Amino acid sequence: METVEIRAEPLEALAELLEPDRAATFLSAAAQAREALAGRVVWNINSTASGGGVAEMLQTLLAYARGAEVDTRWLVLEGDAQFFEITKALHNALHGSLVGRTGFDGTDRAHYERIMQANLAQLQGTIRAGDVVLLHDPQTAGLAAGLTELGARVVWRCHIGRDEGNDVTDLAWAFLREHILAADAFVFSRASYIPDWVPADRAVVIQPSIDPFSTKNAAIAAAEVSRILLEVGLVHNGDPHEAVEFDRRAGSRGVLRRHADLVSNGPPPISAPLVVQVSRWDRLKDMPGVLAGFAEHVAPSVPDAHLVLAGPDVSGVTDDPEGAEVYAECRQLWRALPDDVRDRCHLASLPMDDVDENALIVNALQRHAAVVVQKSLVEGFGLTLTEAMWKARPVVASAVGGLQDQLTDGDEGFLLADARDIVTFGKLVRRLLDEPELGDTMGRRGQVRVRRDFLGDRHLVQWVRLLRSLDA
Repeated sequence: METVEIRAEPLEALAELLEPDRAATFLSAAAQAREALAGRVVWNINSTASGGGVAEMLQTLLAYARGAEVDTRWLVLEGDAQFFEITKALHNALHGSLVGRTGFDGTDRAHYERIMQANLAQLQGTIRAGDVVLLHDPQTAGLAAGLTELGARVVWRCHIGRDEGNDVTDLAWAFLREHILAADAFVFSRASYIPDWVPADRAVVIQPSIDPFSTKNAAIAAAEVSRILLEVGLVHNGDPHEAVEFDRRAGSRGVLRRHADLVSNGPPPISAPLVVQVSRWDRLKDMPGVLAGFAEHVAPSVPDAHLVLAGPDVSGVTDDPEGAEVYAECRQLWRALPDDVRDRCHLASLPMDDVDENALIVNALQRHAAVVVQKSLVEGFGLTLTEAMWKARPVVASAVGGLQDQLTDGDEGFLLADARDIVTFGKLVRRLLDEPELGDTMGRRGQVRVRRDFLGDRHLVQWVRLLRSLDA
């Protein structure tokens, strides 16, 4: 297993951002965690150190846990291509979708369990009785029973789900059920995601959060946003580039690299209003639908607007074998567009070999966007939506899953009632492009909403309560 380095972050900066009573609750919870977990290790195990919302949240939450002087550690499990194909299919199935499969058979189970046993063998002698282990998503569920036998207290955290189950979700839960039930507690992002066979007294709802001080979310002046996007090659204005330095998570300074081939057909002009979606190349994020909605229902009416679909360089995400296929499908659809529309649609593959650089690029791109969209077909919780709201950007999101919990339709942004309705999608995007004052108002409300509901203090307080309850 890979050990991921965690750098402690002081709690005081986040506390200073909060109202006095809320800050006091946060700092008190940190003190309680130090006392309750003294002499024990809190382990987090997931499938990747970068390239997804789970990894991003762990970077932040574990840094604050270290800042609270809790011995927190992070491991990334090992798996082969077949294992990650199976777990990606489980991921899709928990969302109610199977592509290229009819289900899961004995061969799938045997291979999954073989990989779990190989990873468990590496943990013996490392994880001790009394330690707490937080397992994240289907990739790790098969470790629960073995870790419980070692005397650890085990929590399985599911970041995905579907409001209404179907035959496909039943297949996924049938595969995972016996593994999951070996855990001591279960955490979900929405109450509707919890299967009815999970013991109610052992399940809790904890919504994700963002860190306002991370490289992805920290404030950047408008002039610096332009410099970053020009230097990295996401926009152009014909002027010479300027070197950009930035602060890394570990405290050192970095220099932004120039990327000549970041964008499929060259970058849009810096003056163009950008419609932006940032997400994995995942069928459930519906990048093709965003492309079609913009090309057919935004581009003809707003002739200066451009679209940027930004996802990870697919070679840099090891736990998502579907990514390359979806990116190739988007490229094919993009090539089929009329020339004048294709020139205003851009597919950006963001570098994944430098986590801090990637975060800085996303931060600048979201801040530069005129409208940020998240047109997912299914979504557990959309971190990129909350990130955009924190940056006071107007947003359009599908009314699915956790996205419905993140904003109120017509208040902090617009919710698309039917995620596949590209006509209404285009109408909502056009309205925000045509009415910038409305967008500014919604953006400011969105930032207030994030400050209230989706910062890390609330998230950590909930985790402390759960971990303390394991010893009750």
